[in-house]
Amino acid sequence: MARTKAVLGEGARLSDFLAASLLARVVPADVVHAVLDEHGCNSQRIRSFPAVAGVYYCMALSLYPEAAYEEVFAVVSQGLAWANGAAQPALVAKSSISALRSRIGSAPLSDLIKRCCVPLANPQDHPQAFFAGLRLVAFDGSTFELPDEADNARDFGYPSSSAITAGHAGYPQARCAVLIECATHAILGAKIGAFSDGERGLAAALLPRLESGMLCMADRGFNSFEHWRQATATGAQLLWRCGSTWKMPVQRVLDDGSFLSVIRPSNVPRAEAEQQAMTVRVIDYELPGLDDAQPRYRLLTTLLDPQRAPAMELAALYHQRWEIESVFDELKTHLRQNRRVLRSKTPELVRQEFYGWVLAHYAVRWLLHQGASNHRIPHAELSFKGHVELLRRTQPHSGAFPPSEAQKATTLVP
Repeated sequence: MARTKAVLGEGARLSDFLAASLLARVVPADVVHAVLDEHGCNSQRIRSFPAVAGVYYCMALSLYPEAAYEEVFAVVSQGLAWANGAAQPALVAKSSISALRSRIGSAPLSDLIKRCCVPLANPQDHPQAFFAGLRLVAFDGSTFELPDEADNARDFGYPSSSAITAGHAGYPQARCAVLIECATHAILGAKIGAFSDGERGLAAALLPRLESGMLCMADRGFNSFEHWRQATATGAQLLWRCGSTWKMPVQRVLDDGSFLSVIRPSNVPRAEAEQQAMTVRVIDYELPGLDDAQPRYRLLTTLLDPQRAPAMELAALYHQRWEIESVFDELKTHLRQNRRVLRSKTPELVRQEFYGWVLAHYAVRWLLHQGASNHRIPHAELSFKGHVELLRRTQPHSGAFPPSEAQKATTLVP
């Protein structure tokens, strides 16, 4: 039996939010044009579905995960028709949508994340987003399923049979790594790879997103000398977990019980390893009374002064790294509404859809941040799901109010 095509409810028009400058303020159209020009995939003539609209369309796919391609285009084209003074939007076939997506590719959307997904919190309104004047950010990785197409399976692969009780995975899976701002859950960088790619390797591509004034937290799976060296070269401070069995020579015990040590590269001559050695501070601690706690935890940090950063405070602070698990829940559960797999059937469009997904998440978080800032309340007290629904909710017709008026509106979804 043929599959029934999903449709959107009456009045749900992404164009309303584009006209109200939401997506355009988060990802400005002039920046989209510049990026498309740089990649040589911008529209060279007037089209019913120009490339810049195709970028917003890729973001909209994650806002309406159950709707058919044509239905998602319909909500985008409403805004294009109003902007161009047309009575009705042009109709575009699914094949034309797919052709434009293929022409755009994934690289422009990846670049838009680098340009537009910036930290949101400021110390005055959200002091909980900082420690000792440093913005709290974190790395982590996750996996997600893809359509079971031969090209997807070839490029991304399946989980190993040992991880699947039935002996074979039903769908190919991609792996990703993201860098987030802990308090706001804003994704500042993202990288997608094959299932077999390690999270450490994917995270290496995000290290340039770090900068002076940040305190980056990461789990032990990301820790290596080379990653540490590259991360510290950005000027950021680090608080990374490492294996509790690592042999760390004690150079000097500090007043708070932590101690100074050194890390060195492996697989190089001893003289070269000594020359590249880097001083770190080691913090060992336990979590008594927790049934699932490990016997001991060990952190490495570039914050060497125990007066500025006491060991107990850093041990408690490190667990804010788990905010990133909530980000993956927002992406998978609330934004995509538990849809099992991405839509795209080719590897390049999978990458494109992933980066559009990240941009859509950032747009929701940007919207939520406006309410948190206006009312000076923690981001955690506002509902991500509620703000997703706000984007999908029926709004007045795009031409009924100018963007300048919409910009004055206060957004607050408790």
